[in-house]
Amino acid sequence: EDEEDHVSDNDLRWLLEEHIQWPEQDLQRGCEWTTDLMDNYTVYFGHVLSNSFYPVLQRAIGVGSAFEGWSPREQDVVYQVLIPMTPPRGHSFHLELDTEGQRHTRNFRVRVQLECTCTREQQDDNMLCFLHHPEEELRRNQDPSLLDTLCTGSYLDVEKTARWFCQLVRAIWPALPQAHNWHLVLLPSRRSCQFKVTNGRESFRIEMLFGVRRDDSDIFVSSQPREALTPSKTWPETYDVAEVKFFKHIARQAPLDSLHLRCLQLFSHVQLGFCFSTYTLKTIVMHLLNTVPVSQWCRRYFLRRLGDINMYLHCCLEEKCLNHFIIGNTRLPQEISLPLDIASAEPPNLFHRLAWNPAAHSQAMSEYQDL
Repeated sequence: EDEEDHVSDNDLRWLLEEHIQWPEQDLQRGCEWTTDLMDNYTVYFGHVLSNSFYPVLQRAIGVGSAFEGWSPREQDVVYQVLIPMTPPRGHSFHLELDTEGQRHTRNFRVRVQLECTCTREQQDDNMLCFLHHPEEELRRNQDPSLLDTLCTGSYLDVEKTARWFCQLVRAIWPALPQAHNWHLVLLPSRRSCQFKVTNGRESFRIEMLFGVRRDDSDIFVSSQPREALTPSKTWPETYDVAEVKFFKHIARQAPLDSLHLRCLQLFSHVQLGFCFSTYTLKTIVMHLLNTVPVSQWCRRYFLRRLGDINMYLHCCLEEKCLNHFIIGNTRLPQEISLPLDIASAEPPNLFHRLAWNPAAHSQAMSEYQDL
């Protein structure tokens, strides 16, 4: 510790600025540009969909590592946003927990139900009730319901919604002010809308996810898959919004020379090629940020915090247990709102596979030694 306290600024500058290559893109500028683009899209979403029976699209929420202030990639930064969806007129959404499959992941289905609109107020007098008007009159005088466009059976279909979403993004693009100087190219994606925008000097890669909020909380079910082959009617529960709010909470308290994000970025970069996921290391850093005072993440304690991350990972590997950060955490900042079943739940073990698979545990310990 005495040696660490006397680490010179020159040593840290060499470590941080020369030995470690940080992303070339300015994350703050990329986030601001993406937010401006999404705000413009939101205005046009409102105009185009105002009298339709497609989902109502709310203002985008920046999520993921870039909006948290760091990136595991040096050049290929992806700016992710989540578009909350609410039901259109005459419809309601009902989230149903899917009890089949792995018990360590929480998946939902979004059941779409038609609601009676016979007693609607004056401004909706022109709308026919999907439940009580004859089918022939509905077909002749009104657009199809959401059940007939983006659903499979009674459930909202992620892949149908993604295709509709991409068509909407492409159709609206020419009307946006960004279209005058930027070129948009849609990228292949089954469960989201991914595209790249370039102007000859800069480029941004953006992924638009969509989801449904659980009650009035910061927890959503979203189109982002948790597994390679996620069924099209499956909406995994996502904690991205709660996590980005946690990092913003830390940023408001952290000193100007705080290096907590660079600690996370360093470890996530170094572990590339090993079996430890970026989310594993992010979870460890979030746990430490929740226990170690933010004042002790400044330059003076940089090496000590790196040691803490390393030790935390080692202990979790030995115990074959790493608790989820959001689920069941009673020490979250007050501004993060959780549904009751999430707040009181037993935290899932992110290392559950190591607990029942000795070969996987041996490999993880071996890779930790290499790391």
